[in-house]
Amino acid sequence: MNWIEVNGTGLRWEESGSGPTTLVLVHEMGGTLDSWDRALGALNNSRRVLRYDTRGAGLSEKIRGGVTWDQMADDLKALLDATGHSGKVALAGIAVGAAIAAHFAVRYPDRAAALVLHGPAMGVADDRRQATLDRAAAVEAGGMRGVVETSLAASYPPVVRLDEAVFAQFRARWLGNDPESFAAINRMLAGESIEHELPRIACPALFTAGRHDSLRPPSVIRPMSERVPGAEFLELNTGHFASVQTPGVMGQAIHYFLHALGY
Repeated sequence: MNWIEVNGTGLRWEESGSGPTTLVLVHEMGGTLDSWDRALGALNNSRRVLRYDTRGAGLSEKIRGGVTWDQMADDLKALLDATGHSGKVALAGIAVGAAIAAHFAVRYPDRAAALVLHGPAMGVADDRRQATLDRAAAVEAGGMRGVVETSLAASYPPVVRLDEAVFAQFRARWLGNDPESFAAINRMLAGESIEHELPRIACPALFTAGRHDSLRPPSVIRPMSERVPGAEFLELNTGHFASVQTPGVMGQAIHYFLHALGY
Protein backbone atom coordinates (compact mmCIF):
# COMPACT_ATOMS: atom_id res chain seq x y z
CA MET A 1 0.00 0.00 0.00
CA ASN A 2 1.05 3.58 -0.67
CA TRP A 3 -0.07 6.99 0.50
CA ILE A 4 0.33 10.30 -1.26
CA GLU A 5 -0.75 13.89 -0.64
CA VAL A 6 -2.34 15.48 -3.71
CA ASN A 7 -4.95 18.15 -4.36
CA GLY A 8 -5.06 19.06 -0.68
CA THR A 9 -5.81 15.57 0.64
CA GLY A 10 -3.99 12.38 1.60
CA LEU A 11 -4.91 9.30 -0.44
CA ARG A 12 -4.14 5.61 -0.05
CA TRP A 13 -3.45 3.93 -3.37
CA GLU A 14 -2.16 0.70 -4.86
CA GLU A 15 -1.00 -0.43 -8.29
CA SER A 16 -0.67 -3.97 -9.61
CA GLY A 17 -0.23 -5.79 -12.89
CA SER A 18 1.77 -4.85 -15.94
CA GLY A 19 1.14 -3.92 -19.53
CA PRO A 20 0.96 -0.99 -21.91
CA THR A 21 -2.38 0.35 -20.62
CA THR A 22 -3.77 1.42 -17.26
CA LEU A 23 -7.17 0.78 -15.71
CA VAL A 24 -8.35 2.83 -12.72
CA LEU A 25 -10.87 1.24 -10.37
CA VAL A 26 -13.10 3.51 -8.27
CA HIS A 27 -15.01 1.94 -5.38
CA GLU A 28 -18.54 2.56 -4.14
CA MET A 29 -19.64 4.97 -1.40
CA GLY A 30 -18.88 3.25 1.89
CA GLY A 31 -16.28 1.06 0.22
CA THR A 32 -12.51 1.09 -0.15
CA LEU A 33 -10.00 -0.06 -2.74
CA ASP A 34 -10.37 -3.48 -1.08
CA SER A 35 -13.81 -3.72 -2.70
CA TRP A 36 -11.96 -4.74 -5.88
CA ASP A 37 -9.72 -7.42 -4.33
CA ARG A 38 -11.45 -10.47 -5.75
CA ALA A 39 -11.99 -8.94 -9.22
CA LEU A 40 -8.31 -8.19 -9.82
CA GLY A 41 -7.49 -11.59 -11.32
CA ALA A 42 -9.55 -10.82 -14.41
CA LEU A 43 -8.10 -7.35 -14.81
CA ASN A 44 -4.38 -7.04 -14.10
CA ASN A 45 -2.84 -9.81 -16.20
CA SER A 46 -2.47 -7.65 -19.29
CA ARG A 47 -2.65 -4.12 -17.95
CA ARG A 48 -1.70 -2.02 -14.97
CA VAL A 49 -4.48 -1.50 -12.45
CA LEU A 50 -4.55 1.46 -10.10
CA ARG A 51 -6.91 1.50 -7.12
CA TYR A 52 -7.33 4.10 -4.41
CA ASP A 53 -9.45 5.04 -1.41
CA THR A 54 -11.38 8.12 -2.46
CA ARG A 55 -11.31 11.22 -0.31
CA GLY A 56 -13.02 10.41 3.00
CA ALA A 57 -12.94 6.62 2.50
CA GLY A 58 -10.86 3.80 3.89
CA LEU A 59 -7.41 4.97 4.94
CA SER A 60 -7.49 8.20 2.93
CA GLU A 61 -7.84 11.55 4.66
CA LYS A 62 -11.29 12.15 6.08
CA ILE A 63 -13.68 14.89 5.01
CA ARG A 64 -14.49 17.70 7.38
CA GLY A 65 -17.12 19.97 5.89
CA GLY A 66 -18.33 19.42 2.36
CA VAL A 67 -17.00 17.77 -0.76
CA THR A 68 -17.82 18.29 -4.45
CA TRP A 69 -17.80 16.21 -7.59
CA ASP A 70 -15.08 18.47 -8.97
CA GLN A 71 -12.87 17.75 -5.96
CA MET A 72 -13.34 14.02 -6.42
CA ALA A 73 -12.39 14.20 -10.11
CA ASP A 74 -9.48 16.51 -9.40
CA ASP A 75 -8.19 14.14 -6.70
CA LEU A 76 -8.02 11.40 -9.32
CA LYS A 77 -6.28 13.57 -11.90
CA ALA A 78 -3.72 14.70 -9.33
CA LEU A 79 -3.13 11.08 -8.25
CA LEU A 80 -2.58 10.01 -11.86
CA ASP A 81 -0.19 12.88 -12.50
CA ALA A 82 1.78 12.23 -9.34
CA THR A 83 2.12 8.50 -10.03
CA GLY A 84 3.35 8.92 -13.59
CA HIS A 85 0.15 8.17 -15.51
CA SER A 86 0.22 11.15 -17.84
CA GLY A 87 -1.70 9.63 -20.75
CA LYS A 88 -5.17 8.21 -21.16
CA VAL A 89 -6.55 5.61 -18.75
CA ALA A 90 -9.60 3.41 -18.73
CA LEU A 91 -11.83 3.75 -15.70
CA ALA A 92 -14.33 1.44 -14.03
CA GLY A 93 -16.47 2.34 -11.05
CA ILE A 94 -19.28 1.17 -8.84
CA ALA A 95 -22.25 3.44 -7.92
CA VAL A 96 -20.79 6.74 -6.65
CA GLY A 97 -17.41 5.52 -7.88
CA ALA A 98 -18.89 5.12 -11.36
CA ALA A 99 -20.19 8.68 -11.19
CA ILE A 100 -16.75 9.96 -10.17
CA ALA A 101 -15.25 8.12 -13.15
CA ALA A 102 -17.85 9.60 -15.50
CA HIS A 103 -17.31 13.12 -14.16
CA PHE A 104 -13.56 12.68 -14.57
CA ALA A 105 -14.11 11.69 -18.21
CA VAL A 106 -16.19 14.81 -18.84
CA ARG A 107 -13.90 17.13 -16.92
CA TYR A 108 -10.72 15.68 -18.45
CA PRO A 109 -11.74 14.17 -21.81
CA ASP A 110 -8.13 13.97 -22.97
CA ARG A 111 -7.34 11.58 -20.10
CA ALA A 112 -10.19 9.04 -20.45
CA ALA A 113 -9.83 6.14 -22.89
CA ALA A 114 -12.94 4.17 -21.88
CA LEU A 115 -15.51 3.81 -19.09
CA VAL A 116 -17.27 0.89 -17.43
CA LEU A 117 -19.97 2.24 -15.13
CA HIS A 118 -21.90 -0.09 -12.85
CA GLY A 119 -25.08 1.45 -11.45
CA PRO A 120 -23.72 5.00 -11.61
CA ALA A 121 -25.08 7.15 -8.77
CA MET A 122 -24.86 10.61 -10.31
CA GLY A 123 -27.27 12.24 -7.89
CA VAL A 124 -30.60 11.45 -6.30
CA ALA A 125 -34.13 11.89 -7.57
CA ASP A 126 -36.17 14.71 -6.08
CA ASP A 127 -38.34 12.27 -4.14
CA ARG A 128 -35.25 10.72 -2.51
CA ARG A 129 -33.36 13.90 -1.71
CA GLN A 130 -34.76 14.43 1.78
CA ALA A 131 -34.24 10.77 2.69
CA THR A 132 -30.59 11.07 1.61
CA LEU A 133 -30.13 14.17 3.75
CA ASP A 134 -31.86 12.43 6.65
CA ARG A 135 -29.48 9.49 6.33
CA ALA A 136 -26.51 11.86 6.45
CA ALA A 137 -27.86 13.42 9.64
CA ALA A 138 -28.59 10.01 11.17
CA VAL A 139 -25.05 8.80 10.52
CA GLU A 140 -23.53 11.92 12.04
CA ALA A 141 -25.75 11.57 15.10
CA GLY A 142 -25.50 7.85 15.71
CA GLY A 143 -22.65 6.48 13.61
CA MET A 144 -22.72 3.84 10.90
CA ARG A 145 -24.27 1.15 13.10
CA GLY A 146 -27.52 3.08 13.30
CA VAL A 147 -28.15 2.72 9.55
CA VAL A 148 -26.33 -0.51 8.68
CA GLU A 149 -29.38 -2.78 8.64
CA THR A 150 -31.53 -0.62 6.37
CA SER A 151 -28.62 0.32 4.11
CA LEU A 152 -27.36 -3.20 3.50
CA ALA A 153 -30.86 -4.63 3.18
CA ALA A 154 -31.19 -2.54 0.01
CA SER A 155 -27.61 -2.60 -1.29
CA TYR A 156 -26.58 -6.13 -0.24
CA PRO A 157 -29.80 -8.19 -0.09
CA PRO A 158 -29.84 -11.91 0.79
CA VAL A 159 -30.14 -12.96 -2.87
CA VAL A 160 -26.56 -11.77 -3.53
CA ARG A 161 -25.10 -12.89 -0.19
CA LEU A 162 -23.55 -15.84 -1.99
CA ASP A 163 -20.78 -16.17 0.58
CA GLU A 164 -21.74 -15.35 4.15
CA ALA A 165 -18.09 -14.88 5.16
CA VAL A 166 -17.60 -12.28 2.42
CA PHE A 167 -20.77 -10.50 3.50
CA ALA A 168 -19.73 -10.52 7.16
CA GLN A 169 -16.34 -9.05 6.29
CA PHE A 170 -17.94 -6.40 4.08
CA ARG A 171 -20.42 -5.47 6.81
CA ALA A 172 -17.64 -5.10 9.39
CA ARG A 173 -15.58 -2.95 7.00
CA TRP A 174 -18.64 -0.85 6.16
CA LEU A 175 -19.20 -0.19 9.87
CA GLY A 176 -15.68 1.23 10.00
CA ASN A 177 -16.57 4.17 7.76
CA ASP A 178 -15.99 7.65 9.10
CA PRO A 179 -19.51 9.03 9.76
CA GLU A 180 -18.70 12.64 8.86
CA SER A 181 -17.13 11.64 5.56
CA PHE A 182 -19.99 9.28 4.71
CA ALA A 183 -22.48 12.04 5.49
CA ALA A 184 -20.56 14.52 3.32
CA ILE A 185 -20.71 12.21 0.31
CA ASN A 186 -24.45 11.70 0.82
CA ARG A 187 -24.86 15.47 0.85
CA MET A 188 -22.79 15.74 -2.34
CA LEU A 189 -25.26 13.36 -3.99
CA ALA A 190 -28.27 15.26 -2.70
CA GLY A 191 -26.82 18.66 -3.48
CA GLU A 192 -25.83 18.28 -7.12
CA SER A 193 -26.82 15.83 -9.82
CA ILE A 194 -24.30 15.40 -12.64
CA GLU A 195 -26.61 13.29 -14.77
CA HIS A 196 -26.90 16.17 -17.26
CA GLU A 197 -23.26 15.50 -18.19
CA LEU A 198 -24.03 12.10 -19.74
CA PRO A 199 -24.25 13.37 -23.36
CA ARG A 200 -20.79 14.91 -22.95
CA ILE A 201 -19.04 11.58 -22.40
CA ALA A 202 -16.87 11.25 -25.49
CA CYS A 203 -15.06 7.94 -24.93
CA PRO A 204 -16.38 4.39 -25.39
CA ALA A 205 -18.62 3.48 -22.45
CA LEU A 206 -20.29 0.39 -21.06
CA PHE A 207 -23.09 0.81 -18.53
CA THR A 208 -23.92 -2.21 -16.39
CA ALA A 209 -26.76 -2.74 -13.95
CA GLY A 210 -27.48 -5.48 -11.45
CA ARG A 211 -30.61 -7.57 -11.82
CA HIS A 212 -30.89 -7.59 -8.02
CA ASP A 213 -30.04 -3.91 -7.48
CA SER A 214 -33.10 -2.12 -6.11
CA LEU A 215 -31.20 1.17 -5.77
CA ARG A 216 -29.98 1.52 -9.38
CA PRO A 217 -31.88 -1.18 -11.30
CA PRO A 218 -31.62 -1.83 -15.04
CA SER A 219 -34.80 0.21 -15.60
CA VAL A 220 -32.89 3.27 -14.36
CA ILE A 221 -29.45 2.58 -15.83
CA ARG A 222 -30.43 1.54 -19.35
CA PRO A 223 -32.04 4.96 -20.11
CA MET A 224 -28.91 6.65 -18.76
CA SER A 225 -26.76 4.66 -21.18
CA GLU A 226 -28.97 5.78 -24.07
CA ARG A 227 -27.99 9.38 -23.38
CA VAL A 228 -24.32 8.65 -24.08
CA PRO A 229 -23.36 8.54 -27.77
CA GLY A 230 -22.45 4.99 -28.76
CA ALA A 231 -22.62 3.58 -25.23
CA GLU A 232 -23.41 -0.08 -24.58
CA PHE A 233 -25.60 -1.52 -21.83
CA LEU A 234 -25.36 -4.89 -20.09
CA GLU A 235 -27.58 -6.35 -17.38
CA LEU A 236 -25.61 -8.49 -14.95
CA ASN A 237 -26.76 -11.16 -12.52
CA THR A 238 -25.56 -9.21 -9.49
CA GLY A 239 -26.48 -6.43 -7.08
CA HIS A 240 -25.41 -2.89 -6.21
CA PHE A 241 -21.90 -3.73 -4.96
CA ALA A 242 -21.00 -5.94 -7.91
CA SER A 243 -17.23 -5.99 -7.38
CA VAL A 244 -17.79 -7.54 -3.94
CA GLN A 245 -20.95 -9.57 -4.52
CA THR A 246 -19.98 -11.15 -7.87
CA PRO A 247 -16.34 -10.20 -8.54
CA GLY A 248 -15.98 -12.69 -11.39
CA VAL A 249 -19.02 -11.37 -13.21
CA MET A 250 -17.93 -7.75 -12.79
CA GLY A 251 -14.29 -8.40 -13.59
CA GLN A 252 -15.11 -10.29 -16.78
CA ALA A 253 -17.54 -7.58 -17.96
CA ILE A 254 -14.82 -4.96 -17.55
CA HIS A 255 -12.09 -7.08 -19.12
CA TYR A 256 -14.05 -8.17 -22.18
CA PHE A 257 -15.25 -4.65 -22.94
CA LEU A 258 -11.74 -3.20 -22.68
CA HIS A 259 -10.18 -6.14 -24.53
CA ALA A 260 -12.54 -5.59 -27.46
CA LEU A 261 -11.28 -2.01 -27.60
CA GLY A 262 -7.68 -3.22 -27.59
CA TYR A 263 -7.18 -1.75 -24.16
